[in-house]
Amino acid sequence: MSRSRISYFISFLFAIFLGILSRKISFLPLWIGDFLYAVMIYILIRVVFPSKKAFYVLLFSALTCYSIEFLQLYQGQWMIELRKTFLGRYVLGQGFLWSDIVAYTFGILFIFSIERIILKYHNHETRFCIKQ
Repeated sequence: MSRSRISYFISFLFAIFLGILSRKISFLPLWIGDFLYAVMIYILIRVVFPSKKAFYVLLFSALTCYSIEFLQLYQGQWMIELRKTFLGRYVLGQGFLWSDIVAYTFGILFIFSIERIILKYHNHETRFCIKQ
């Protein structure tokens, strides 16, 4: 995966697909969807900021996921009505769970690690091809 917005956007769409699919397969635990939600947020931030250092993307992704989760503690009537909509339910969630925070953390660390491995491999291949 190069640092192009197109490849990150394709990965973003794939993460959404897997996240929705995870909610339709009954034998998968619910935390898989939260894990994939965090992966999707990380990739979305990469789409917007493809050249930022991975560590900053990791921090911003965690802050975003945790903020959305803690926002679920707010139960104002307008927020409850917003959560009843399709997008509100999927983006904002329904209720605060500490297990979601754990799933987000592991999802972000997972995609951060995968990105580092892929970019390291890609950079190694690029240098190898140039030297030959």
